[in-house]
Amino acid sequence: MTEQQPPLRDPHLAEVAQWHPIEGTPMKKRVAAGSSIGAMIETYDFIGFGIAAALYFNTVFFPANDPLSGTLLSFATLGIGFAVRPLGGIIGGILGDKIGRKPVLVGSLLLMGAATVLIGALPTYQQVGVWAGILLVIVRVIQGLAFGAEWGGAILMTFEHAPWRKKGLYTGVTQAGFPVGLLLANFAFLISVPLGEQWAWRVPFLLSAVLIIVGIFIRLKVEESPEFEELKEEGDLSKNPLKEVLRDDWKNILRAFCLRIAETAGYAVSVTFMLSYINEEKLAGRSTTLTATMIAAAIGIFATTFFGAWTDKIGRRPVYILGTVIMIAWGIPMFLVVNTGSAVLIIVAFVISYSVCQNSLAGVQGAWFCELFNANTRTTGASLAYQMSAVVSGFTPLIATALYISTGWIGPAVLFSFYGLLGLVAALVTRETWGRAERDEVAALERALKADGVEPARRTTDSTSGS
Repeated sequence: MTEQQPPLRDPHLAEVAQWHPIEGTPMKKRVAAGSSIGAMIETYDFIGFGIAAALYFNTVFFPANDPLSGTLLSFATLGIGFAVRPLGGIIGGILGDKIGRKPVLVGSLLLMGAATVLIGALPTYQQVGVWAGILLVIVRVIQGLAFGAEWGGAILMTFEHAPWRKKGLYTGVTQAGFPVGLLLANFAFLISVPLGEQWAWRVPFLLSAVLIIVGIFIRLKVEESPEFEELKEEGDLSKNPLKEVLRDDWKNILRAFCLRIAETAGYAVSVTFMLSYINEEKLAGRSTTLTATMIAAAIGIFATTFFGAWTDKIGRRPVYILGTVIMIAWGIPMFLVVNTGSAVLIIVAFVISYSVCQNSLAGVQGAWFCELFNANTRTTGASLAYQMSAVVSGFTPLIATALYISTGWIGPAVLFSFYGLLGLVAALVTRETWGRAERDEVAALERALKADGVEPARRTTDSTSGS
């Protein structure tokens, strides 16, 4: 007896399934891997700057006779890169919605790689004076533009190739490229410590050249997004995606902006500022802090994927709410644990801050942000919301340092919890895009296709593409 199928709330889903199979495209795994590797490389480049800013740049590119002022200037330079990321997100988003996701992926990686290698070759303050800081700012701006364009293209490609029921998992895999990049960046700076002050910060940036070659090779082999190709074929590409998304979806941009701040600004306090804080207070050596960050990043690779996959089971919003609640509670205990000066407890603090607080949010964002926007403005909308928060998070280490100078560690601790509260409020007012109703609807469509003699899974498993 054939089971009676409930009517679909959105009959268009059946039409979509014809060109974007429920089980995803034949390239889904290759795209996810390529996007993840690209994200890893760009994170290595971008986060490497943050590590160097916290540990070296205050005396390398600025006057060495006032290290604390140098730290402020160093973090200000770090923030400039974040400040221009929205512009990179806008440019990359518009291009991604007009000419395709793939060209943006390749172009952003090339630009990022060139800028990063240049940092490793810059002259120091002792060599050229104030020009050292000026050159650093110029290259940092280029980095920020490239990184701003990167995320939207990588996530959108993965999301639009992924199985309907596993979009959280697949975008989580792409997001996991960021902790891999963090791990590699910290490892590079850790092994370069014995090289001395002159080369310890240069070598990690120069090594980026090798990673760029590998990344470009992989990204050139992936196919364009099926949803973009469908929009192009139907002539439904947006003529002005920025104008449309600002006019029609500004509320979602604002919500995603606040959701993102909790994750990225929280990281800026708990990792970037914390590295500088531990160094200034002489609570632990550089090897200890870099090792702690590496352990947290290694765990974060699996944590990010896990949290992304978990959203496929219970929805996007519940996981985000859990992560932000933990952030709110963790602010003051985080500093109390670090202040003990115990290497083991410092490692524990980094693991909780990064692998739990940050990764529980990052693992959700890929799928949730994409689902908030229409396909023809999705890259622009998601990228704009994602990168706008970078303006706040980029200057957070500077803000945290100023608070530390005036109030001690309690200021940055409260700031961290405040970012968690902002994320919690945003999560509560943002619609669930993969709740029980959506999951049941896709399940009903699967049953309907099977009843018509179409096996959804067979659409991709018969492919010889290696997926």
